[in-house]
Amino acid sequence: MAANVSFAAALIIGFSLLFAVTAEDPYRFFEWNVTYGDIYPLGVRQQGILINGQFPGPDIHSVTNDNLIINVYNSLDEPFLLSWNGIQQRRNSFVDGVYGTTCPIPPGKNYTYILQVKDQIGSFYYFPSLAFHKAAGGFGGIRILSRPRIPVPFPDPAGDYTVLIGDWYKSNHTDLKAQLDSGRKLPLPDGILINGRGSGATLNVEQGKTYRLRISNVGLQDSLNFRIQNHKMKVVEVEGIHTLQTTFSSLDVHVGQSYSVLITADQPPRDYYVVVSSRFTSAVLTTTGVLRYSNSAGGVSGPIPGGPTIQIDWSLNQARAIRTNLTASGPRPNPQGSYHYGMINTTRTIRLASSAGQVNGKQRYAVNSVSFNPADTPLKLADYFKIDGVYRVGSIQSQPTGGGIYLDTSVLQVDYRSFVEIVFENSEDIVQSWHLDGYSFWVVGMDGGQWSPDSRNGYNLRDAVARCTVQLMDGHIHSTGQRRDVEHKIRVLGKAILRTTVVFTSLHNLDFSQR
Repeated sequence: MAANVSFAAALIIGFSLLFAVTAEDPYRFFEWNVTYGDIYPLGVRQQGILINGQFPGPDIHSVTNDNLIINVYNSLDEPFLLSWNGIQQRRNSFVDGVYGTTCPIPPGKNYTYILQVKDQIGSFYYFPSLAFHKAAGGFGGIRILSRPRIPVPFPDPAGDYTVLIGDWYKSNHTDLKAQLDSGRKLPLPDGILINGRGSGATLNVEQGKTYRLRISNVGLQDSLNFRIQNHKMKVVEVEGIHTLQTTFSSLDVHVGQSYSVLITADQPPRDYYVVVSSRFTSAVLTTTGVLRYSNSAGGVSGPIPGGPTIQIDWSLNQARAIRTNLTASGPRPNPQGSYHYGMINTTRTIRLASSAGQVNGKQRYAVNSVSFNPADTPLKLADYFKIDGVYRVGSIQSQPTGGGIYLDTSVLQVDYRSFVEIVFENSEDIVQSWHLDGYSFWVVGMDGGQWSPDSRNGYNLRDAVARCTVQLMDGHIHSTGQRRDVEHKIRVLGKAILRTTVVFTSLHNLDFSQR
């Protein structure tokens, strides 16, 4: 009898151990070596930044809740830091990869990023966030697939492509950085890349089949328009949110943004232009790739299809038309519309206005007149170990001051688990992208003119898209940005659930970057 009891106990313990092992979310391991290497994206030799010898870097493929263990070895001669655009950092913002929150990897050293794509799906990318490295490469795509039992609101595509688009300079990143440090702004880029190529990028398809394209703008400053000759695109996902399936002939993708579209190879079998062109620029930059049918009867022909150029209303109307599919499942089986963000009462309104100018002979960019000055000690460490003198809470105001630009380690405090409305304002003559590191937010409104409390009457409080990066047209209210020589960050050293005009929801430390 005692033997039987012991056996039963052992059996129960065995099953418990088996359950504990199998219940843990899967791990995916990556070993990356970051090096310099010669690249020729626009036909001239440049010093590029490669990951495992690749430009762009390797894609990260994952599934909801996967643990990503990414060991990065820095073989450059200067510190290096990677940021994970759109990956939500829950209680681990210290690996988000933004200077001040995360320590850079010294030359000749390695660091292991440990991320969990908890309750996430969708299309994102990673990029280097220091020393203008982004102008040399080091970026790549991230895709998070739904778990097998979670319904997706469209059939499985025949293929799934990462499409990284972005403006590009022929000059090395060190020369561009030196130009900004000397007080000069950057000129118009020299070209546009599709998956690291100035021309000739190819997407292969079979007639009659449907494909998913995950399009991300990984460039430095220009909003871009993406289109495919004679083909329509159906937007189905924006930065982790399944959208109403709206069809467009072309799509504006602003710096830092990611979209998933479906295209069907329903045209006569031949090659078709894939076109990317700049938006809101004095001279329009254009590059082309090829959509190639497997049974193609010939190469590309006819004029390159045109797209919008400076039409702001066109772009705003398109952005407003992209809305959340409330009945579709997200990372979990419950509908995306089950969280009623519009019924939440906000307790505070924060207005953030951008500006640009020179400080000490360098070109600087500011929010509410403060241009971020990095501290020697990472802010997360200073906060955790209570180190005095590293930063001052309230060193940036929550409303525009109208004063001149000055340097400070800007830290804005919000209350834990509070709901906050944030208004972005752009009075400059450039389109901006504003990004919230480690979080997503609901974009409930975007418009021209001065914001006032009456602006809330026009908010979309039902099916706005939650995303991590939003554009802000020149002279308009809401969000936008362009990555320049100096990232501007506002650190919120507490946990918050945010909502804005632009409306943010977040569960821990915040880090805004003007891109």
